[in-house]
Amino acid sequence: MNGIIVRTPNIKLMDYEGEYSYLGTTLRQANIEPMPSLSDVRRLVTEFGILPLGSPAVHEKAPLTKSILLAGPRGTGKKMLVQAVCNETGANMFDLSPANIVGKYPGKDGLKMLMHLVFKVGRELQPSVIYIGDCERMFKKKVPKTDPTDPKRLKKELPKALKTIKSDDRLLLVGTSRCPFDGEMKPLTSCYQRIILIPRPDYASRHLLWRRIILKNNGVLTAHLDISSLSKVTDGYTPGHMATAVQQVLTERRIQTLSKKPLQAVEFIAPLARIDPIYKEEEESFKSWYAKTPLGKKRAKAAAADDDDGGGGKGGKKGKKGGKKKGGKKKKKK
Repeated sequence: MNGIIVRTPNIKLMDYEGEYSYLGTTLRQANIEPMPSLSDVRRLVTEFGILPLGSPAVHEKAPLTKSILLAGPRGTGKKMLVQAVCNETGANMFDLSPANIVGKYPGKDGLKMLMHLVFKVGRELQPSVIYIGDCERMFKKKVPKTDPTDPKRLKKELPKALKTIKSDDRLLLVGTSRCPFDGEMKPLTSCYQRIILIPRPDYASRHLLWRRIILKNNGVLTAHLDISSLSKVTDGYTPGHMATAVQQVLTERRIQTLSKKPLQAVEFIAPLARIDPIYKEEEESFKSWYAKTPLGKKRAKAAAADDDDGGGGKGGKKGKKGGKKKGGKKKKKK
């Protein structure tokens, strides 16, 4: 299909590593909504993507999920998760990113043919994943005239095609975005049914990631390498940043000298200093954007209702009514 169907590298969901956040409950008690942990992201992708696509039985019984939006800063592994979904389920990946379809199937008739072929072939070879990178560009108000990719090309045809997905079709649209707040809210949220926010890794996840990435790149962990301090000073750096720093440090020559000169944490500081981290303000912008989405408003409303009930739900009201009935006994007639 002219490069629309692409091969994915052999990436599994277990390769997307990260720890569970144990502080989430404490933050919620203080009326602070935390970002999901990397472990939560892995679980949500499994529930909404892998299980319904990979198992026809689960797909029949689970609520129909037609589309998922993965939103997070650069380097957090959004495309890696899409590739993991394809590999775990054996799905074909149709890449409809603006950069991939530029110059292909030109004109209105060509665009209709493209959407027809993608969804027809996707159904024949299901399960299938339709991937769109930088999907917010499709819903921008203004696109520079110098942009050759024409990102708004699928704006009208894609929502129409999504409506044709039926309950027995194992098709899933997955979009990724580094700045979802650049797109118009209403069309973006109506196109993507589920939104999964991907955060910066916290201390526990960074501690795990440093160890795993160093070992994957033929490094050796010794007492000279202070992983705890390295994890603490690298707050704001994503798994992609860490992998880049490790690859720059662990060259073939450095690997050969590890037995004589053990690896130290200070060696990773210089390559990381050349990379801009993800600051907390950028992560907060994702949270504030999500709070304005229909899903975010429903979540906030449900949380407020739980706080008003005091965790007791409707049981307290029923108890009061029952008390009145018991108190007002009727006199028996003689």
